[in-house]
Amino acid sequence: MLSWEQVFATRASRMKASEIRELLKLLERPDIISFAGGIPDPALFPKDAFAQAYAEVLSGPDAAAGLQYSVSEGYPPLREWLVGQLAKLAIPCTIDNVFIVSGSQQGLDYLGKLFLSPKDTALVTRPTYLGALQAFNAYEPTYDELNLGGNRTPDAYRATAAQAGGRVKFAYLSADFANPTGETLDRAGREKLLYLAAELDIPVIEDAAYQSLRYEGEAIPPIMALDIARCGDIDASRTIYCGSFSKTLAPGLRVGFIVAAAPIIRKLVLMKQAADLHSSTINQMAIAHVAGGIFDAQVAKIRAVYRERRDAMLDALARHMPEGVRWTHPEGGMFIWITLPAGMNGAALLARAIETEKVAFVPGQAFHADGGGANTLRVSFSCADPATIAEGISRLGRVISLERLAA
Repeated sequence: MLSWEQVFATRASRMKASEIRELLKLLERPDIISFAGGIPDPALFPKDAFAQAYAEVLSGPDAAAGLQYSVSEGYPPLREWLVGQLAKLAIPCTIDNVFIVSGSQQGLDYLGKLFLSPKDTALVTRPTYLGALQAFNAYEPTYDELNLGGNRTPDAYRATAAQAGGRVKFAYLSADFANPTGETLDRAGREKLLYLAAELDIPVIEDAAYQSLRYEGEAIPPIMALDIARCGDIDASRTIYCGSFSKTLAPGLRVGFIVAAAPIIRKLVLMKQAADLHSSTINQMAIAHVAGGIFDAQVAKIRAVYRERRDAMLDALARHMPEGVRWTHPEGGMFIWITLPAGMNGAALLARAIETEKVAFVPGQAFHADGGGANTLRVSFSCADPATIAEGISRLGRVISLERLAA
């Protein structure tokens, strides 16, 4: 019998199951109040608009095109629509700077493949998006903390990377309402990041999956917009902007996009041709139909609903969390990050919370590239109504209080 472990590539040892994907199974249990899944509420999907879009595509002159192979770069009308949307964000570009991927997760995988050789260093925040770590892990990098609040010099980053056996290749972060913390990087931090990237001569990967979901406060220009304002042209920009329709329209269609300088796009197209030829043509066409008709109205609708749920969770946390527990106050997105008293363990707490209180969340350690953060956890408010949020946070407060007494 073949010993599969002996023939797997070395990168296979770095592929780990997602704690979040496993916890999503809890959503199917009606007795569990789950704050684990960072997913959009399916009740808010524009189902009628998509039904009409698919019907129009399949009954019109473009039916054959929708079911046929297509160009690797992506459906041109969708890319043209994105060019217009990006202009509103002060990101002037052309269709040649826009590349469609099968969800932004595929985009992160491609970017890891493009930039990382074994032992190279990726700069990531602490904590950072678990899906990004999973995408990058396959290319055998090391990680270093991207800490824009300290005084660490570019030479210090270089020295750490050299000690690991490679060089710094990119900085990755979500600047708006980050997964998992919900925090937003202010303008000064974005400028500091661009300065650091210039000194290290590396690209910045800006994950903008939640950029549309702002509920309060003044919008901050994307990192790419600030970069283009500095350098004068997107093809001179070192920022790579990753976006998605998953949080605004529907995740099941798996349509995301990357915006970057033309030389980057050309390399990504070659990867796409080798991997899956192109993203689903008919899904791109449906997205183009729906986005072109109702995008702004859809975003306004989901913002109103998620804002109410965020407020309900912040209110419940203030009422039910025991002394010593801290949490973030996001201006948008889907997540709140909770820090427990030192010595408490989020994974152990989850087991007790499910058993005794029937409430679920994501332990925070999975979001730390260095294995830290054991006393943290992520809760999502996107899929629960205010009454359920109040009950679930009350239950969570009880189990945390009991855990503190037992410590």
